[in-house]
Amino acid sequence: MRANSLALRLFISATLWSVAVVFITGFVLSSIYRQAVERSYDRRLGVYLRTLVAEVAAPEEATDRSPQSLGEPLFDLPLSGWYWQITRLQSAKPDVRSSRSLWDGGLPRLADRDVPVSADGTRRSYVNGPEDQRLRLIERSVDLGDDGRYLVAVAGDAQEIEEETRSFDRALVITLGTLIVVVLFTTIFQVRFGLSPLKRISESLVAIRSGSAERLEGEFPVEIAPLARETNALIDANRKIVERARTHVGNLAHALKTPLSVIVNEATGRREDPLAAKVIEQAGIMRDQIARHLERARLSARTAVVGTVTEVAPVASALARTMEKIYHHRGIAIDVDAPAGVRFQGERQDLEEMLGNLVDNACKWAQSRVGIEVMPERGAARPTLRIVVDDDGPGLTAAEREQVVRRGRRLDETKPGSGLGLSIVVELSALYGGSIVLGSAPIGGLRAELVLPAV
Repeated sequence: MRANSLALRLFISATLWSVAVVFITGFVLSSIYRQAVERSYDRRLGVYLRTLVAEVAAPEEATDRSPQSLGEPLFDLPLSGWYWQITRLQSAKPDVRSSRSLWDGGLPRLADRDVPVSADGTRRSYVNGPEDQRLRLIERSVDLGDDGRYLVAVAGDAQEIEEETRSFDRALVITLGTLIVVVLFTTIFQVRFGLSPLKRISESLVAIRSGSAERLEGEFPVEIAPLARETNALIDANRKIVERARTHVGNLAHALKTPLSVIVNEATGRREDPLAAKVIEQAGIMRDQIARHLERARLSARTAVVGTVTEVAPVASALARTMEKIYHHRGIAIDVDAPAGVRFQGERQDLEEMLGNLVDNACKWAQSRVGIEVMPERGAARPTLRIVVDDDGPGLTAAEREQVVRRGRRLDETKPGSGLGLSIVVELSALYGGSIVLGSAPIGGLRAELVLPAV
């Protein structure tokens, strides 16, 4: 799941970056192309403008003579979108001459609109012309000294610029859209196959945790190989540490039990001495404490092993057969309902110890019947299994159920045992992250519900 989440995050991140880069690139290219079209259009208008300026500045020409069509028939076609206009500024009433295409209209003056003068002495901008036509206008002021000052302007239909730009934008959108699709498929390919080694590692770790594998197997890329190697080394180190812990626990048990036995034996020979009785009492307490803590250390070492699983049904069936033989003289019948495939995430001996204590306790108090039911549960955050042990004995009150799980507590001294069984089940199940709950069985006696991690 985490690998899939990483792949999804990488895919989304790469997609967003790709789309952003493509969008910015498209915007920049569109702007650059529009500027190029405008420059080309302005050069065309500039040719007409220079021709008009030359005719106005020619001394042999009469100032009231209109220029020729400038080689463009559209200047003679009314409202064609192509216009020129010459305005003499230093007269009481400005003298305006214009192309036939302007008909009875006129062109706005950029000088009155604070349009800045470019390096070549012209002003250029977009304006609205006759019939609200969108025009690209370029004008220049010409000073002929005694002959006066003139404002020469040429305008062309800006629709040509818009159409040219739109045509380019459409082609650009198609091209960049295709590029985005290609980039997306490339990203999917890279994420899917680039992260496949991590997915393999994730699946292998799940297999190790579930007990179906012991190490990360297979070949990995150079970038991932160190991770796999160190993970295997960590698993091996964990197993070695657990084995050393087991060995040390066993050695400590033997090292402590022998001196205690000697002390108890020596004190037992002097029972009449109050000091000897005290020694025996305290030695018994020490023996119980040592047994308790050694058992906890032993259990903790076992639960630290990675990748150990146990089939529950064979264990339950074997315990039922064993207990029926032990209690055959009382005619105790043990019913087992354990579906195949339910697996406990832990060692077999731990399951046998927990379930064995519960079944043994049920058989001690049962009249004739004990039931064992195993139920897998998948609805929680992690898979668990529930083992229910019922008996048809006298059962326990709520206060007695709370007392009986304490270490060494026995409600009936006539029954064999040390009183450690249920407390061991409580401690061992807690080490695995499980729990045990005592209640009333439907068949009349005590119910013990043991919840353990499953795979």
